[in-house]
Amino acid sequence: MSVESYLKDPDAVLDFGFDWTNWLVTAETIVTSTWTVDTGITENINAKTTVKTSIWLSGGTVGTTYHATNKIVTNQGRTDERTLSIRVRNR
Repeated sequence: MSVESYLKDPDAVLDFGFDWTNWLVTAETIVTSTWTVDTGITENINAKTTVKTSIWLSGGTVGTTYHATNKIVTNQGRTDERTLSIRVRNR
């Protein structure tokens, strides 16, 4: 599992995500994308293409670090997940 870290203001509504292109093999595409988000930060919307996944997040408490984990399943039957670490602070 890989983890990417970001900073977010509590009043910001921002998009985060993953580009899975280099992980996917030839002719492989993302079929499903599921996000799991820690309590305290709000998932506004999520989306996917055949090679990318994204989530829009809002809220959060200053000084708190939240995690959003993206699990994908591909047309080849492979499954993987990656996690975002979002530290909320006033910016």
